[in-house]
Amino acid sequence: MNQQEMTDRIATGQGFIAALDQSGGSTPKALRGYGIEEGAWNGDDEMFALIHEMRSRIIESPCFGNGKVLGAILFEKTMDGTSGGKPVPDRLKERGIVPFLKVDKGLEDEANGVQFMKPMPDLESLLARARDKGVFGTKMRSVIKANDTAGIKAVVHQQFAEGARILAMGLMPILEPEYDIKSPDRAEGEKVLLEAIMEGLDALPEGQQVMLKLSIPAEAGLYRPAIEHPAVLRVVALSGGYSTEEACAELSKNPGMIASFSRGLLQDLRAGQSDEEFDATLGAAIDRIHAASIM
Repeated sequence: MNQQEMTDRIATGQGFIAALDQSGGSTPKALRGYGIEEGAWNGDDEMFALIHEMRSRIIESPCFGNGKVLGAILFEKTMDGTSGGKPVPDRLKERGIVPFLKVDKGLEDEANGVQFMKPMPDLESLLARARDKGVFGTKMRSVIKANDTAGIKAVVHQQFAEGARILAMGLMPILEPEYDIKSPDRAEGEKVLLEAIMEGLDALPEGQQVMLKLSIPAEAGLYRPAIEHPAVLRVVALSGGYSTEEACAELSKNPGMIASFSRGLLQDLRAGQSDEEFDATLGAAIDRIHAASIM
């Protein structure tokens, strides 16, 4: 797929984006969920080798290339690895899947009800390497914990500022100001978030587009104005701690949003499953998530 073909696939494809981007802090949890306990590896290199084996097994599973998965978000080490004997971004595109890269370096401590992204001084060099490997876009996450107007607007401003750096390097940014679904004031806070996002979209130079990755809103249909904004290529939803069934049920109430799930995609996969069991389990999750994304 060339750049235009990838853009068209993300903009109009009937499917969802898989999140395969667990990083250092969340990798042990992901491996435990996969049935591999912490005593099974010695050091980070072995840990990352195990998570790469899991991701490669997903990528190579027959159901993963059935057309329902539009894109996949990768951790940096996954981007640099191989699957099916080829560099991961090339293998994904060969299977009709658009590659994205997680670029944030984690979260700052909470202040004013939010967690900002840590500084990314080497972002441009990472983006240049990703672009050379054929990656289409990026993803970066910050978190909103409470309805603090100043905090929410500052987080969104940071997302758009970093997005401008990504656009300048020729890649498509997914902006992810996640609203914690456990927050008691989420319904009102998400309205503040939407207002801040719309201000950022309106300020983009004509012709530029971004993507948004948002928690499934407490008020169904809340993000319709962002979905319809000409500066938005696509709005995707994170599962945010919901189970597959819960996330799909909530997503189906929000036409125009498509899934970008991690836990919701991977929760029933286990290292001890046979290849046939693994593919059947992954395929069932893909079918559920795809159905919710095209409602």
